[in-house]
Amino acid sequence: MNILVLGSGGREHTIAHKISQSPLLKSLFVAPGNAGTAQIANNVAIGVNDFEEIKLLVLKEQIELVVVGPEDPLVNGIHDFFLNDPEIKHVKIIGPQKAAATLEGSKEFAKRFMMDHGIPTAAYQSFTSDKLDEGFQFLESLNPPYVLKADGLAAGKGVLILNDLEVAKKELKSMLMDAKFGYASSTVVIEEFLDGIELSCFVLTDGENYKILPTAKDYKRIGEGDTGLNTGGMGAISPVPFADVDFMQKIEEQIVKPTINGLKKDNLPYVGFIFIGLIKVGDAPKVIEYNVRMGDPETEVVIPRIKNDFVELLQAMAAGKLDEVELEIDKRTATTVMAVSRGYPEAYEKGKTITGIEKVKNATVFHAGTKWENGQVVTNGGRVIAITSFGKDYKEALENSYQNMEKLHFEGIYYRKDLGFDL
Repeated sequence: MNILVLGSGGREHTIAHKISQSPLLKSLFVAPGNAGTAQIANNVAIGVNDFEEIKLLVLKEQIELVVVGPEDPLVNGIHDFFLNDPEIKHVKIIGPQKAAATLEGSKEFAKRFMMDHGIPTAAYQSFTSDKLDEGFQFLESLNPPYVLKADGLAAGKGVLILNDLEVAKKELKSMLMDAKFGYASSTVVIEEFLDGIELSCFVLTDGENYKILPTAKDYKRIGEGDTGLNTGGMGAISPVPFADVDFMQKIEEQIVKPTINGLKKDNLPYVGFIFIGLIKVGDAPKVIEYNVRMGDPETEVVIPRIKNDFVELLQAMAAGKLDEVELEIDKRTATTVMAVSRGYPEAYEKGKTITGIEKVKNATVFHAGTKWENGQVVTNGGRVIAITSFGKDYKEALENSYQNMEKLHFEGIYYRKDLGFDL
């Protein structure tokens, strides 16, 4: 079959890489793609939110399945766009419809969903600009640190964790009155701080049935020892060593099942990946957030561990037959280390030549912010390139990822050398 993957990051290169291994694949397209996807698929220069151009591509290339990588087009209703167009409504979309995508599109909606369906999460209240004083009062009722979340999509940067009450009040005012995160912070969710260790759980669902994918732990902070600014993710490890059988059972019973049942009960049609951001508080799992797509860089360690034909898996999801598939997972540990541009996650440079990719051995290179320019691979984003390795445990896998990372070069390259320090 002919398949289109939407997106241009490490997540999309990983998904495309896995799809490209299937004998069921005829032609693979990625829009807009990067230098990595260009080597295994046809890159098409179309933005992920340009629905009309995507439709023309789907018709021209007779595409039968579209896998939506990032959250933006899902929150903007790409699935509904296809369903409502007689020319393309037969095309299968991996990704929830717009109403269900609000789980990621609105923090307030997600918190309400959790409360309605008895899913364990932090206590919270949400505020708009006319309720600023009430927001201040709620902050005063909490113990530090204070967690402020922009309600809408803010490209992974809309969450602040602050230790000082006065700073928290100032930031709340800045978010609500000065639109610090634009429209995304016209509503701000304030919630209690949960102290524990974070992990990510990934679920495939066809709307009725579900399969739980391997857990992963990603590292968000730019600095070693989890210091400095939040990023889109500096690396990841799968599985998470502390997520044992008992803990996974709690996740399934207390979180996954109520989530799938809640989606059905609330009539939120969902075919695709559910990313559940969790925190282990004592021995209890609690939900921090939902994402309506795979995480990045967790995709780079979760997807490579799936042994099934990936296209077969996607077809089963699209056809509502996920219960007929037996998930096969590689028992080894996978780790990925992300190299980023100098200055990231703030202002960074682009267009730096990347060398050494061909020297990587016994590991997989996943491109994130790269493109071809004059016959060379150059940097084209903040997070540039990831190296994924397998090992009998996370230490062995990381050692391999780091040894290979030393072979890569571009001006201003930076990566964290302490992944796994907290395990």
